[in-house]
Amino acid sequence: MSPSTPPPSETSAQAAAPKDRATPSEVLLDFPDNRLLIELCGEFDRNLADIEQKLAVQILRRGNHLAVIGDAFQTEAASKILHSLYGRLEAGRPVEPGDIDRAYRLDAGLDATGASLTRAPEGQMEMFKSGKIEIRTRKKTVEPRTAAQKAYVQNLFHNELGFGIGPAGTGKTYLAVAVGVNMFIEGHVDRIILSRPAVEAGEKLGYLPGDMKDKVDPYMQPLYDALNDFLPGKQLAKLIEEKRIEIAPLAFMRGRTLANAFVVLDEAQNATAMQMKMFLTRLGEGSRMVITGDRSQVDLPRGVTSGLADAERLLKTIPSISFNYFTADDVVRHPLVAAIIKAYDADAPQG
Repeated sequence: MSPSTPPPSETSAQAAAPKDRATPSEVLLDFPDNRLLIELCGEFDRNLADIEQKLAVQILRRGNHLAVIGDAFQTEAASKILHSLYGRLEAGRPVEPGDIDRAYRLDAGLDATGASLTRAPEGQMEMFKSGKIEIRTRKKTVEPRTAAQKAYVQNLFHNELGFGIGPAGTGKTYLAVAVGVNMFIEGHVDRIILSRPAVEAGEKLGYLPGDMKDKVDPYMQPLYDALNDFLPGKQLAKLIEEKRIEIAPLAFMRGRTLANAFVVLDEAQNATAMQMKMFLTRLGEGSRMVITGDRSQVDLPRGVTSGLADAERLLKTIPSISFNYFTADDVVRHPLVAAIIKAYDADAPQG
């Protein structure tokens, strides 16, 4: 926040109110800059309406104040979210839907629907106290939205080899590619290499037309999508042409030594144990490697061991290798995705 501008505040009487969920409460928040307050509220007050709906509170605008009315627990959560979003605006950054979602999860400890999240262990929370984590790329600045994502990003910067394991929609690959782009543009690595096993997801698609690139590109499309979010189109095309960014199937990695590169293996649950060993031993001097996967979406033939499970079993005790795990609470796609994952998890056989 700007040192010349007093921070938004809540009245001392309300701040001292008991935080009992059953106790009705009204908190009056002061936002000194009326222009920023308008941005905070959003077009047609849509940001306020979002918070009201998810937290079951009422937010009234009174001049340059916002009155938050509801039970004590929910008004406290709404206050934290509004403070966080106002702080973004004071720092000159816009408030977008993803930023509101992030404020729910990291600042108020709620999921995107307003329900309480399970907090990370206290020991893990210590690493979050150093401040905000931002991944700067050419097109946008990316911020983790959940505690698990924040720990994951920190480990990607601190360790030469990291694993991100969890369900779809938790940002495992997206954040890994963002970190790779950041390290590339900052000059920490010379190349970005993104790879996936070319395994069909339960369907036989037959022979694809075209040359080798045409055949493998459909499998690699999610990696192209992530890169397009972080680099301008012309620059990305030039870097791919110069082979400073490579997107290739896992099978193409055999025999290579990947030095001074940021390397990502996506959908690692579909690598065999031998392929995983081959890939991990490509790690060269000055390189970093990230392995992402979802143990619930293995598309390998029956009886074939997943290389992700094998690597997790064998490497988990090595101190310099990080393992980060995600759950349905970390899903940052549509809220229904988290509900769908939980439903499938609840129906899965136990043991």
